[in-house]
Amino acid sequence: MQFVASLAFSPFAHFLPLAQACEAAGLEAVSLSDHVVHPERIDTPYPYTADGAPRWQPGTPWPDPWVAVGAMAAVTERLRFVTCVYVLPMRNPFLVAKAVGTAAVLSGNRVALGVGAGWMKEEFELLGQDFHQRGRRMDEMLQVLRALWAGGMVEHHGRFYDFGPLDMSPAPAREVPIYAGGLSKPARRRAATRCDGWISDLHPTDELRTLVAEMRAWRADSERADRPFTVIASATDALNLDGFRRLEEAGVTHLHTMPWAYSGARLDDLPAKCDGIRRFGDEVVAKLAS
Repeated sequence: MQFVASLAFSPFAHFLPLAQACEAAGLEAVSLSDHVVHPERIDTPYPYTADGAPRWQPGTPWPDPWVAVGAMAAVTERLRFVTCVYVLPMRNPFLVAKAVGTAAVLSGNRVALGVGAGWMKEEFELLGQDFHQRGRRMDEMLQVLRALWAGGMVEHHGRFYDFGPLDMSPAPAREVPIYAGGLSKPARRRAATRCDGWISDLHPTDELRTLVAEMRAWRADSERADRPFTVIASATDALNLDGFRRLEEAGVTHLHTMPWAYSGARLDDLPAKCDGIRRFGDEVVAKLAS
């Protein structure tokens, strides 16, 4: 099992040293979350809390993921980067393809695009995108992105996007992996049958085992059955080596976590976070690898 460190809610000034610490500790990747704005009033309920309130407050930093990836890629050599998750249908697919493709080229193909349908209607409206058909548009956007990243002249004629021959350059030398987040059945089926993996929310291990088994069954009956399926999961009950091994047995390929939390470091304490990452590398990553 590999490890992905979440940079969510960390001060932006921490990103580069945290990326370097994660690379030195043997972690596979870091993840970046995504919002463009935080409206003062949000009427749309947040789907991942019991009361519908977001897990963060106004003023929480949400740097542009692809600008941040460019900065971190410049100070690392091996570390990979994934969005967990990028609200794809809130954007124009051409601009997404350009930003992600450029980041892939400049980083040496070290990026993966984790996408979600989004939940905040107010943010969609501010960006001029339809909220109600976001799932259907996202399914078609996946086709558009892969076509644009293929290089050379391509065209697409679909329900939401229709364009004649064009090319987008630079094109990534390798296919950019696309992972899908979301807990609904349509979201999980999309991950299994249309994408390269799934990104979870917070779950106990037994629940993850059931969800992963269901998605692998869907995948076995899809056109992508012969491709690897990545599972980036966050577990509420995996806190030590035995717990991490149980996750791996359940089909989790990547644990999504904040490695400094295991040593009690605060989000605003950069030296303690870097030390926590180093300790996590010595006590978890290296031992599981051996």
